[in-house]
Parts: sequence; structure tokens; C-alpha cells
Amino acid sequence: MERKELDKGGIIDYDPTFLPKEMADQLLTFLKANVPWEQKFYTFGGRTVPQPRLTAWYADHPEMEYSYSGITQTVRPWTPELLDLKKKIEVVAGVEYNSVLLNYYRDGKDSVGRHSDDEKELGENPNIASISLGAVRSFKLIPKNNPHTFLDYQLAHGSLLIMSGTTQTHWWHEVSKAPGLAESRINLTFRKFYL
Repeated sequence: MERKELDKGGIIDYDPTFLPKEMADQLLTFLKANVPWEQKFYTFGGRTVPQPRLTAWYADHPEMEYSYSGITQTVRPWTPELLDLKKKIEVVAGVEYNSVLLNYYRDGKDSVGRHSDDEKELGENPNIASISLGAVRSFKLIPKNNPHTFLDYQLAHGSLLIMSGTTQTHWWHEVSKAPGLAESRINLTFRKFYL
């Protein structure tokens, strides 16, 4: 696990080979076929546009609805496969997670814009563990006090990236579009959600 200490107390831990390739391949195939992926929509100035990716939300309790950017995620019960993955990550992270947001980037046209995971339900200085499966995509971390610079991680198939400390307070992150990329990617972000 490689650690990078960010400005103002942010911490990034990254392991590009957290999951063996065979396990990562099997998990990617399983998730594509078995997750009830949802297409969510944003509303901008009276116009409705599709979110540029598909999503799903799994959590410990049905009342753990997750809302951000005007979107509310339907709570689904854990599958054995997701619980096994959660336990593997918890051993490394030293944190107990009770929820996971899955994002399915169907190709390079799908993306997630600049944002912080700073909703009140995630608590102060949340620890967020992110597993990447499939296509390698660029994950940029942008300091809020200097948005013209960034750190760039090329998230590998089977990799684990953990954001902790004050990362969500002082940094944004994004996965920008990758023109011409046909391969898909699934990202799982494990969180501790407070009711």
C-alpha cells in the first residue's frame, strides 16, 4: 500500500494490485450481470439530463437512503460477494463500512464531475475505500484552494484507493471522460453512513 499525505491533513492510500486478476475478473463479470443498475437523472434549469453512468447502493439498513446532487439512491441488501469484498477491505483500512455506492462507467463517455463526498450522513473526515474493476481510468484529486493543479491516479483493474483524513474537506475528485474508450469500468466506494 502506497501512502501519500496531502496538503492540510488529507491522506491517500493506494494499492494497484489489491485484488488478484482472476478475482477481479470474476467480480467484474458478476457485478455487470447481477447488480440492478439504475439510470438516475439530474435537473438543471428545468431540463432533465441522465447521469453519465449507472449506479446502485447497498447498505446495512433500508432507511439508509443516500441523497446527493438531487438524486436519491434506493437501498439494496448486501450480496455475499459484496460482503466478502467489504471484509477484505476493512482488514486493510482498519474501518468498518456499512454501505457501498457502485458506479458503472459503460465506456469513456461516462464520467463523474468534480465533487467531494462531504454529505452530512458520511460524518466528519470520512474514510472512503474505492475498488476499481475493468478499464483503467484517470482519477484526479484537485485541491480546493488551487483548482488549476491536480494529482492523477491511473486506477488499475483490481486496485484499492482509500481517501481519509481531511481529503473530502480540502480536495475534490473526478473521473473525466475518456474519448474513444470502449471498455467499461465498475467502481465500488465503501463508506460509513450515519443515520
